[in-house]
Amino acid sequence: MEIWINPACSKCRSAVRLLDEEGAEYTVRRYLDDVPDESEIREVLGRLGLEPWDITRTQEAAAKELGVREWPRDAAARDRWIAALAAHPKLIQRPIITADDGTAVVGRTDEAVRDAMGRLGG
Repeated sequence: MEIWINPACSKCRSAVRLLDEEGAEYTVRRYLDDVPDESEIREVLGRLGLEPWDITRTQEAAAKELGVREWPRDAAARDRWIAALAAHPKLIQRPIITADDGTAVVGRTDEAVRDAMGRLGG
């Protein structure tokens, strides 16, 4: 299991604390330092069953500068969104928990993290 975190994020710290309390084995990826490339973002989106706009933090300064809220949310625009996430990793919703079995969740609540541990064998 791997968790993408920003250490400054309270939701990320909560998720890590819960994983630790439950004794889960996982690897931390500080995705702002170890930025996922476009292919990794595509893979995670596939695992999540989501589109790039579903995991984009539209309130971030970079999102406002890029004007992503006005971007189309369709198949033709998908690569543009993914490129923006790779170029501006702060736009990626967090934390994202991935597992070797091919599943992933956005762990923004304790319930989502517990669900991930149950489904991911944590």
